[in-house]
Amino acid sequence: MDSANPATRVWTRETAETATHEKRDLWLAMKRGFRGRCPRCGEGKLFRAFLKVDNNCSVCGLDFTPHRADDLPAYLVIVIVGHVVVPLALMIETEYAPPVALQLAIYLPLTLILSLLLLQPVKGTVVGLQWALRMHGFDDEGGYRDDPPL
Repeated sequence: MDSANPATRVWTRETAETATHEKRDLWLAMKRGFRGRCPRCGEGKLFRAFLKVDNNCSVCGLDFTPHRADDLPAYLVIVIVGHVVVPLALMIETEYAPPVALQLAIYLPLTLILSLLLLQPVKGTVVGLQWALRMHGFDDEGGYRDDPPL
């Protein structure tokens, strides 16, 4: 009688290092993604619109469709901008105590501008991270096709 469970794949550091996969540098892929470039070649564009990741690289043909950035870039931007704006607001409030209307005129546009400036680079960094770590469908085998559905 055949077993319903497929053979278990065991991952070890030794098998990963001796595999014939292409070497993926994590920091280089993240830097390329931050610049909006393909994490593999660094030449092709990663985005076709402001936050729309292109389907594939125009230079090396890397398929970008498996990326799953979802809400992580937005959460990271909130953390980064919050760590810049809140200490600035506290410092200005304790040193100068400007009127509330002036504070709102400073902090709201600053928060909006910083968020919009960081959103695309942070999303590109997350896509580069996923590619370098072979997450989702970015592995060499083309995804989890051999794994049974849960």
